[in-house]
Amino acid sequence: MSIHLIAVAALLWAHLGLADESTNENPIAACSCLWQGSFTEVANDADLIMLGAVTEHRGNAADFAIEEILLGPDWHTNVRVWLKARDYCRPDIENFPVGSRWVLALQHIDKLPQNAFDPSTPNISYGRLDDWVLSSCGGYFLQAHGGTVSGNLIPGTPRWDFDPDMNPVLIDLLRSHLLGNVGVETLKNAAQEDPEARALMLNTRSFLRGQDTLLIEDSEPSTPP
Repeated sequence: MSIHLIAVAALLWAHLGLADESTNENPIAACSCLWQGSFTEVANDADLIMLGAVTEHRGNAADFAIEEILLGPDWHTNVRVWLKARDYCRPDIENFPVGSRWVLALQHIDKLPQNAFDPSTPNISYGRLDDWVLSSCGGYFLQAHGGTVSGNLIPGTPRWDFDPDMNPVLIDLLRSHLLGNVGVETLKNAAQEDPEARALMLNTRSFLRGQDTLLIEDSEPSTPP
């Protein structure tokens, strides 16, 4: 095969997304970065770990009201987190709807690169000094529901899988881990799905679907005795 044909084949291979799946490069973003690990593996390098809710979107930035500082400076009550723009390796802001709650491992913006701000798109930029950025190159974010979190939390979770099948883990347990009181094996055990319990849940749902006609609708008035 000629060099020209080899080059064409390589381009088609890349265009169709058939590159070697063993690579560490992010396959879902325009940026190029290596997978840094699960949440427990990247947490130690974070400048701030917080639990908070999205209150507003501003371009590619999301404002968060902080519920709790899990690690880092504790005087913040609100933070602005800058997300995907250009080829920055960050998750899309659409993944963080207003009202959703998250545990985030953030990096502080203490200096700006050249061309960080484009006056023609003032709401789309790298970020502002003293704000925060969220990376997509690891498990830097966990979704919170009530008092639990889920996401790429523990070592062994597939790379780039931010919504794995797992048991939600208590935030109290995660807090204890970040404080050094609970090992990662305890988190693994808490996150591991019980196949028997899952099968029972699925069988119960299937049974209830078959009994719909036997269930009394809440809107129906009860018959007096």
